[in-house]
Amino acid sequence: MFCYQCQETAKGTGCTVSGVCGKKPETSRWMDLLLSVTRGVGTIYHALLQQGQSDDTTVDDFIVDALFATITNANFDDCALLQKVDKGIALKKQLLAKAAELGVVLPNYHEVEWGGEKSDYEAEGDRETVLRTANEDIRSLKETIMLGLKGMAAYYEHAARLGQREEAIAGFMAEALAGITNPDATADSLLQLLLTTGKYGVDVMALLDKANTGAYGKPEITKVNIGVGKRPGILISGHDLHDIADLLEQTEGTGIDVYTHGEMLPAHYYPELKKYKHLVGNYGNAWWKQKEEFAHFNGPIVFTTNCIVPPSPKANYAGRVFTANSTGFPGWKHIATRPDGHKDFSEVIEMARQCQAPEEIEHGEIVGGFAHDQVFALADKIVEAVKSGAIRKFVVMSGCDGRMKSRNYYADFAQALPKDVVILTSGCAKYKYNKLNLGDINGIPRVLDAGQCNDSYSWAVVALKLKEIFGAADVNDLPIAFNIAWYEQKAVIVLLALLSLGVKNIHIGPTLPAFVSPGVLKVLQDSFGLGTISTVDEDIKTMINA
Repeated sequence: MFCYQCQETAKGTGCTVSGVCGKKPETSRWMDLLLSVTRGVGTIYHALLQQGQSDDTTVDDFIVDALFATITNANFDDCALLQKVDKGIALKKQLLAKAAELGVVLPNYHEVEWGGEKSDYEAEGDRETVLRTANEDIRSLKETIMLGLKGMAAYYEHAARLGQREEAIAGFMAEALAGITNPDATADSLLQLLLTTGKYGVDVMALLDKANTGAYGKPEITKVNIGVGKRPGILISGHDLHDIADLLEQTEGTGIDVYTHGEMLPAHYYPELKKYKHLVGNYGNAWWKQKEEFAHFNGPIVFTTNCIVPPSPKANYAGRVFTANSTGFPGWKHIATRPDGHKDFSEVIEMARQCQAPEEIEHGEIVGGFAHDQVFALADKIVEAVKSGAIRKFVVMSGCDGRMKSRNYYADFAQALPKDVVILTSGCAKYKYNKLNLGDINGIPRVLDAGQCNDSYSWAVVALKLKEIFGAADVNDLPIAFNIAWYEQKAVIVLLALLSLGVKNIHIGPTLPAFVSPGVLKVLQDSFGLGTISTVDEDIKTMINA
């Protein structure tokens, strides 16, 4: 195996024996095979779309599901992955037949021509690894685009489940897959495709924002309980708001409480979700602490998306975990989506009835709900504070959290920031500092949490609005610094989105991505000033006191 898509990849270069995330070599092989099939499907589909064929949601949904299933910590179930491979091969044959019928000439790429023989699955998976591309810079550009597409697919799936689709975004995913598949693609064409991926990253986050707010209302400033009640509970993790809406509706009046975990915390900010009184609070911290925290929850746990940490064989909660959507884990029950788009959580609810209430692991409250509309409601206060000098600068600290001790940098950075600096955050990176007492500035909290990683879009919207208010010629002239923590592929699409908007001098950490080659890094540094973090003191000098 070879995998370097996450920040914690072995030795900072790539996992070759077993994934740091817990992914086994066999699972990695089937993911590589699935991605190869998906590239083939995307290439043929793009050719058909170019010839005027209409968008096919069946193909769109396959591409999105396949990409999402290969995100870090999403699916560890070999059987589930191979079923997706089988589905992709059947779909590819249908598309090939349509292309032949219409006389559409297809490129003679390996992924297009491979017949999908089951006897060749293992060899094909081994052949189609990341390292199939020999040139380091070409490989780097292709893989950065692919990882951005994985993040885009995750956001698109959430939006589509809420009834929001956009042909242009789905069509671009197929176009980008065709570009990645092309063995003769040049560095210049791939660099342009990389930036276009960022442009569609902005579009897909806007689409998801529209989907979430259209279904559940605009996020509101909300105090969220981090303690527990006395009734049995269900813990729901991941990112899918459609699933928690189903769960809340089905548990209402049952005497069972619902708790959010990790990136599901922002569910508390939406009016149509927080109206349920049995949505009691948020349990625990970022995804990587789940092994120790889940042991104390006592009730069933539902993963709606990625962020699974494989439990130890003796974990007391292993028999109480369910997966949904693109996620999977051997031995865990998978909750299927019904034809009407909803899920039946009756088995989870029945299990919860037999369980004790959660054990309290902390208590108190945290405040969030500062998405762009809520920030605009505070615009007069914020502008006045900036003009008076009460707020000197904003620092965007969005992104992911992770296990490495070097990530303590972000807690230290937040605490060391001058008292006239406001943190704009989203994603699970906030768990490094959202429970610290950092105070406020003239009633404006010094940590403004917009929500999930996709809600990083809010900070782009806010930045553009501030540019307008202050009459700035360029977004980079605003008193905003970007110190982004990354872990997986949704952070990659957020970064590409920011680059496509022209944001410069972004710092990312705790390390630079292993998939960015020295040659590609130099282009990003020269064009956008992209850099990594240093020490807390040095970075405060560079980002805040510059």
